[in-house]
Amino acid sequence: MLRMARISALLVAGLLALAACGEDEPSAPRSEAPAEAQEPEQEAAPPAAKPKPGTKIVLAGSDFGSMLYDSRKQAIYVFELDGKDKPVCYGECATAWPPVYAKGEPVAGRGVRKSLLGAVKRRDGRRQVTYAGKPLYFYAHEGPGQVLCHNVNLNGGLWWVVGPSGEPRP
Repeated sequence: MLRMARISALLVAGLLALAACGEDEPSAPRSEAPAEAQEPEQEAAPPAAKPKPGTKIVLAGSDFGSMLYDSRKQAIYVFELDGKDKPVCYGECATAWPPVYAKGEPVAGRGVRKSLLGAVKRRDGRRQVTYAGKPLYFYAHEGPGQVLCHNVNLNGGLWWVVGPSGEPRP
């Protein structure tokens, strides 16, 4: 009987501990003094927010010369039908050619011109990285370091890898 009481007490304590873990916000420490007796706190200035590290674009060699990649060495392409800061690749096109999404502000790696990096808002509200105003894409069927679709006509237009100047590679 004593053993059952001990097990029940342990189960109740465990359930109480688990219930505390599920709170949305940690509870603030409470003071023992009544609220009216506490001294008002000075408002502290929030710490300066550091900018989020963003999607990093790097320059590396390929059979087509120096070109843009992401930080994992995934080849980056532009689509001839896109306008300046106007992506037109959506739906099935974007499934085959996923946009290079901007996570924070785009970051220029060595050899990449920071002044050419930007981002444009897509129809779904997500931001896509641009270079020299052209929206950037990956090809879904490539691995890191592979360049399989330079100067190919797919989804109604030509796809090219991008050089450091922002121009398609020959």
